[in-house]
Amino acid sequence: MTGPQRLRLAAQPWLGLGGLLLTAAVFFVLALGTGSAATGLLILGPISTFGLAGVAMIAFWWNDWPGSRLSAPWSGVVDTLLAAAIAVVLTIAGQAVIERPDVRAVFEAIPGPAAPATFPATMALAGATFTAMLQLSLVCERWPLSRFGRFWSGIAALVLSWVIGAGAYFLFVNISYLPVAERVAAGLHDPGGPVTRADFGAALIAVGVWQAVLYLAVRGWPVNTITRRSRRLLAGNTLVIGLGAGTYAVMRDAAGLSPGSIGAVCGCVIGAVLVVAMLFEGWPASLLRPAAGRALTLALTAVVALVLYRALAAYADGVRWIRAAPEDWITSASLSFAGAAIILHVGVGLRWPFAGLRRDAMVQGHPDDLHPALRAELGEDAGDIGLNGTS
Repeated sequence: MTGPQRLRLAAQPWLGLGGLLLTAAVFFVLALGTGSAATGLLILGPISTFGLAGVAMIAFWWNDWPGSRLSAPWSGVVDTLLAAAIAVVLTIAGQAVIERPDVRAVFEAIPGPAAPATFPATMALAGATFTAMLQLSLVCERWPLSRFGRFWSGIAALVLSWVIGAGAYFLFVNISYLPVAERVAAGLHDPGGPVTRADFGAALIAVGVWQAVLYLAVRGWPVNTITRRSRRLLAGNTLVIGLGAGTYAVMRDAAGLSPGSIGAVCGCVIGAVLVVAMLFEGWPASLLRPAAGRALTLALTAVVALVLYRALAAYADGVRWIRAAPEDWITSASLSFAGAAIILHVGVGLRWPFAGLRRDAMVQGHPDDLHPALRAELGEDAGDIGLNGTS
């Protein structure tokens, strides 16, 4: 481990624990903000999931812009408000693509028999756009869009992720199993693809597991050992999509799990990766040699995923759900609610108000090393999210 990497971890695990408390508060606001978990899933589930692509754009492509122009905490406040606005706009856009637009129905848990409800109708499209955004941001290393500059590259990535996500939805999804009267009333368009909406969504989350594991948990290994970019990107995309498809097939056919259960399990794995790799920056595994560190990171991720699933399932089983199953809430809670909270805290809010813990630890442990160049290298930017491991 290099000196700068050791300094970056100097404030762990306290920095991660502080972030865990804050993200837990945001999680509960998203999960229970409408008064109950049942209505929160129906209203904030789609909005949070559509918003993930916008959060990723601000964190991974814009590097906290436009909030970076301001001092903390206003930088995080501005970016969070922007992310929320983007989430609402994208939800309305997704509703218009999948069914017919009805802005009022976006904010209603039970919009009425003839109104187009966003849950679960739009969730597959929301998941597809976020999966595409992560593929562009992590697996494709932001190439070639990064050449357009910070602002326009982010816009281009968001637009392209929607083109890819919508294209995949209309190519693969089939909703002919839904009653004709229900489809006509909501204005649902049947793409006529080969798989159900639930299967499509579950397969996307399985792909997301390998995006998170390979490019956040183990920082791009083993793909980052390939020096030539064209081969590295080809290998990375093939590996992530192939492993995702294989994981979904094994869980469905060999393990006999339903699409809802697959989504819930995989969602908890992704949430666990975000906790281990982003909130705690891989601590304490990052202090070990690379091979041992990767093994410990994966072991910690498995433990956190199991605990997260058990905790969420225990709560979900006691709730009376509307147009949903417990697995639907576990998926949204672990992926959309927790994922949005963690990325907002680390990548958008830059760990405020706990960022001072890192500065204090650096000053106490290495007071002579804090010259301007080192401060710049340790700055809380995109590298703090884990992107530096893949570039």
